[in-house]
Amino acid sequence: MLTNAPKGTKDVMPDQVYKWHFVEKAFADICAKYGFKEVRTPSFEHTELFTRGVGDTTDIVEKQMYTFEDYAKRSITLKPEGTSPVVRAFVEHKQFAEVQPTKMYYVIPCFRYEKPQSGRLREFHQLGIEVFGAANMMADAEVICLAADFLNLLNIQDLELRINSIGCPSCRETYRTALREFLKPKYDQLCDTCKGRYERNPMRILDCKSEKCQELVQGAPIMLDYLCEDCQEAFDQLQQNLQAMSVEYTVDPGIVRGLDYYTKTAFEFVSNKIGAQGTVCGGGRYDNLIEQLGGPATPGVGFGLGVERLLLTMEANGISIPEPESADVFIAVMGESARNYGLSLLRKLRQAGIKAEMDLLARNFKGQFKYADRIRAKYTVVIGDNELQEGRLALKNMATSEQRQVPMDQIIEELKK
Repeated sequence: MLTNAPKGTKDVMPDQVYKWHFVEKAFADICAKYGFKEVRTPSFEHTELFTRGVGDTTDIVEKQMYTFEDYAKRSITLKPEGTSPVVRAFVEHKQFAEVQPTKMYYVIPCFRYEKPQSGRLREFHQLGIEVFGAANMMADAEVICLAADFLNLLNIQDLELRINSIGCPSCRETYRTALREFLKPKYDQLCDTCKGRYERNPMRILDCKSEKCQELVQGAPIMLDYLCEDCQEAFDQLQQNLQAMSVEYTVDPGIVRGLDYYTKTAFEFVSNKIGAQGTVCGGGRYDNLIEQLGGPATPGVGFGLGVERLLLTMEANGISIPEPESADVFIAVMGESARNYGLSLLRKLRQAGIKAEMDLLARNFKGQFKYADRIRAKYTVVIGDNELQEGRLALKNMATSEQRQVPMDQIIEELKK
């Protein structure tokens, strides 16, 4: 149907969009305080960027990407996540040659073909940050602290920060061997997708959404027991940094994250008020991704946060977002001369920074006042032939119904007060 939005998408109408503006502005403000600058990347990229970066064993690449061929037969994908495009931009524009670290944030639409559910749509919106060039665990702590401060700023009380280390390629291979040994006798019971992951990336099985697979991985070895000396030291340092910054956390060995590029740090902020899809914010470190996508060896760490899920969490917490202020002034006119003068005054008020409106439907005088009430105008300026002849306009306070006369040449200054 032409009058229905595609399945898994949602219109954000004017009576709701102010909520989006509120969280986006709050995010931009706190990013600025932390020294992050905004980056904007295209809505689509070459498909290879995601197959190489996100990983061909992930649900995103295997099942969820919106991929198509353009007229030149190039494979193009609507971006399903924000990190890989920012890495691509970092490499393409040679940001690695600048003084490091590079700290960027973004506000983007993402696209994934999956079953729509509460807080999860096929087109969704993501706030995210990335820090490139910093191997020290202070960067990880700063990224996590920014997320915590942002969520605290929104007054969300029920969130729990969970952290884990998923190691580096060296110690992770030892862990994968142990995990395969654990899963070997259960192989035939795995879902078809996880059977394919068994050899290529058995850690993905831990993140499978199938209830059966979740039962089968109970009691599986945990990555924390297989960390190499460097990864263990990094995880210890991360915890020390978080403690120094007074950020509360829980170590959760079950956190894997859904993308293959993560190394060492993985973390999630989880809510217990929005059902099964409780992760509000997730991220971690990815020290090999930039090199993997064609750049020089450069460490990275960041997070992504879904706007739709964030708004659901705020609603579940009973957090009200202030509605935008109503119009400052409504101009009510009666007669042709009054209309012409009203149009002139309307523009002057707007140029003076005053939010002003005027009837566009040629309503009668009574109808104009009803409309002024409906848009919750604070004041109404009344213009008719008498007012023009006397050089004085009627100014009505819509809250108190008090009305007084103001000289025409003083009306703008009076309204500024």
